[in-house]
Amino acid sequence: MDTLSDPTTAGATPFYATGKRSRDLAAELGLSEAELLARHRGPEVVRLRLDPKALVEALPALGEIMVLTRNDAAVHEKVGTFGQIRFGPETGLVLNPPIDLRLFPRHWRAAFAVETLHEAGPRRSVQVFDAAGDAVIKVHLRATSSLDAFEALRTRFAAPKAEPLDIAPYPATSVTQAGDPAVFRAEFSQMRDVHEFFPLLRRHGLDRRAALRLLGQDHVQKIGALAATRLLEDASATGLPIMCFVGNRGCIQIHSGPVQTIRAMGPWINVVDPGFNLHLREDLVAEAFAVRKPTRHGELTSVELYDARAELIAQFYGVRDEDGPEDPRWRALVTRLGAGFSA
Repeated sequence: MDTLSDPTTAGATPFYATGKRSRDLAAELGLSEAELLARHRGPEVVRLRLDPKALVEALPALGEIMVLTRNDAAVHEKVGTFGQIRFGPETGLVLNPPIDLRLFPRHWRAAFAVETLHEAGPRRSVQVFDAAGDAVIKVHLRATSSLDAFEALRTRFAAPKAEPLDIAPYPATSVTQAGDPAVFRAEFSQMRDVHEFFPLLRRHGLDRRAALRLLGQDHVQKIGALAATRLLEDASATGLPIMCFVGNRGCIQIHSGPVQTIRAMGPWINVVDPGFNLHLREDLVAEAFAVRKPTRHGELTSVELYDARAELIAQFYGVRDEDGPEDPRWRALVTRLGAGFSA
């Protein structure tokens, strides 16, 4: 019998000693990553009481950490400290550069404190998962992080009784169509801020990819699926600072600044810079688009990558002042990717 087939089996190899990433091991066993952690028997994994606001507000005490946010095709890692935390009725915000997060706690279903031993020493993290058992966000301690704060967090939030995980895959999303495309386009043209786009989608019952289909060539142009590599290499060569967004249902993580070291490894294109790593499976990019959205400061251009399920993998913008126009150097870079917008 394969002792890994049931992580609760006496004498089973613990998940952290297999040499495999927990996400990959869970997939091999037909489990979600949250289920893999929940089934572990031992002090290495502590189920946490899920109180999103209080949990996030406890993270600044950890000091310097690495925050990891991912989806199936992209992994985004930033080093910094938590701070400048704000929560509203539905969303949370962490804006403590270089840490920049948008949080959606309604999708959070389970959290764990994890401490495991490895040849290089112990690894400690706080991990949050969604209703499908997929990781929303992982906060990894570093050499200078506060161990006392980690222990205090683990003790404070330890669930008195671990309730069974209510985990189920999300249903497949279906492409939706606006009831009145002309009304959608008219409202889009009246946007004053790019943050109005998502509420516009919700009002019209659209997903992001379906919305792009309704917009004309003045606003959406298809570019090559390998656009990310060209974009990153161009930004690196020219020193142009960019914004890189990677997210999932429960969190969006943002890098704002230059990218320097770009490396291809198999299907992955990687940014490996001090304080920022990006790992992107370019073979999973089914479509890439240059998109222009109207704002009070003029049109802003993004590069958007989608997978075969029409789900957003990553999004790129040029860095700009909040109340300023788009950097013409970013607009020129997007033109070099093949976008033919009129000036």
